[in-house]
Amino acid sequence: MSSQIAGVLQLLALIAALALAYRPLGDYMARVYSSEKHYTPEKWIYKVIGADPAAEMRWPAYLRGVLAFSAVSVLLLYLMQRVQGSLPGSLGFSSIDPDQAFNTAASFVANTNWQSYYGEQAMGHVVQTGGLAVQNFLSAAVGMAVAVALVRGFARSRTGELGNFWADLVRGTVRILIPISVIGAIVLVACGAIQNFSGIHQVGQFMGSTQEWNGGAVASQEAIKELGTNGGGYFNANSAHPFENPNPLSNLFEIFLILLIPFALTRTFGRMVGSLKQGYAILGAMAVIWIGFTALMMWTEFAHRSPAFEIAGGAMEGKETRFGIAGSSIFAVATTLTSTGAVNSFHSSYTGFGGGITLLGMQLGEIAPGGVGSGLYGMLIMAVIAVFIAGLMVGRTPEYLGKKIGTRQITFAACYLLITPALVLGFTAVALALPTPGHSMTNSGAHGFSEILYAYTSGANNNGSAFAGLNADTQWFNTTIGIAMLLGRFVPMVFVLALAGSLAEQQPVPGTAGTLRTDKPLYAGLLVGTILIITGLTYFPALALGPLAEGLAS
Repeated sequence: MSSQIAGVLQLLALIAALALAYRPLGDYMARVYSSEKHYTPEKWIYKVIGADPAAEMRWPAYLRGVLAFSAVSVLLLYLMQRVQGSLPGSLGFSSIDPDQAFNTAASFVANTNWQSYYGEQAMGHVVQTGGLAVQNFLSAAVGMAVAVALVRGFARSRTGELGNFWADLVRGTVRILIPISVIGAIVLVACGAIQNFSGIHQVGQFMGSTQEWNGGAVASQEAIKELGTNGGGYFNANSAHPFENPNPLSNLFEIFLILLIPFALTRTFGRMVGSLKQGYAILGAMAVIWIGFTALMMWTEFAHRSPAFEIAGGAMEGKETRFGIAGSSIFAVATTLTSTGAVNSFHSSYTGFGGGITLLGMQLGEIAPGGVGSGLYGMLIMAVIAVFIAGLMVGRTPEYLGKKIGTRQITFAACYLLITPALVLGFTAVALALPTPGHSMTNSGAHGFSEILYAYTSGANNNGSAFAGLNADTQWFNTTIGIAMLLGRFVPMVFVLALAGSLAEQQPVPGTAGTLRTDKPLYAGLLVGTILIITGLTYFPALALGPLAEGLAS
């Protein structure tokens, strides 16, 4: 069997698994967020934090809950790293430097998981498991809560209430993320991933030097790392490390976990707004982009452009032989079209066009299917933009799900779209203009430019993957990427919740013969076109200077 056919079969198996899980998981999540019942463990949590889960919140109160909880999370994780040297189970590692501790705390709370450190050489068991892994759950639950709040904005009328943030946070964690992660961890252990709290031990000699490895609760962290579209690896090699991702079966399962909740949330959306067809339209747009990018990536990486590629059967540089080009390409697209950032290969070693595909996937806004929660609300923002454009073309006031898209709504949507490009392009320009950041570039020319562009694209879009050729462990990059991650995560949430509140206050407008049907394939096609055009107009000049120039020159 050829590698290309094996890749197609892997993709078909993945699609089949996602299709089987789509309906039951999507319906279950809709019941979780619509339920008025509180389980006993959840009541204990509410009592400890002093929250009333039955109290409805308007969007400013919901936003205050999101920001306050996230700010406290950043502070606690920062402090854990700063005192690591005094904690039990630190494996002898010293405390983390202030700039790196800030960067890591911002990264994991923002669901980015950008890592400018070597995991197995910097973090002990307490910080890894009690700090980073905990934030993998909580940051994902925050994203899901904000997405559900926006869905309620479409579903409700004549009220500004969007639910209760604390109830949404706890339910998402306790009823969705933890149960699936437990099952996922068991599967990964069965595949060969490690799960222990062993210390550092020698494993032999290599090129005259002693090799040392430490164990850890890897399988449990790996499961939520992928399920919550987090991406931070226990080891520096991330999902290319055999302790995290032992074989092709675990590789396919990890991709499945990455895509599982983001795709299923479209079913949750359709169920909560009372029209499954609306959810299918959003799903269709996501699926078209994801499958298209995957096919393009596989074609690019399998293309034989030189004798070296001919011998290797394709562009094997930077890829694990356990997974090959197909398994690496599917993983790379899944991780950059979502806010995961986990890698089983090094994107810097992809072909020029292949690296450009990973960049473009993040620059789309990571909405196909996107991060846990963030993918759905990002796609719904684009849906509002697409409806507005359609309304301009036919001279009608645009409507979406019975809600009028007026000046206020389109202002919120436009502000949402402008935040991330401003961060990415602004920080990239400043970094290239200053002399010191450029010293971190391993390569010059187009590829070196791509290293900087990729770093800020990854940070501001809350992805977390890296081009691997950039030394980001400097005060400049730790600080600026940390700022980009926080602003790229929480400023857009302001406009998402503001939009949700404005929609919830409206009286639904009955559809007429002139109303655009947003549950049809025509609209799904319009939505895909809108996404590609907006992204192209925004980022094409930067892409032309980096991956496109490199690809055309190779």
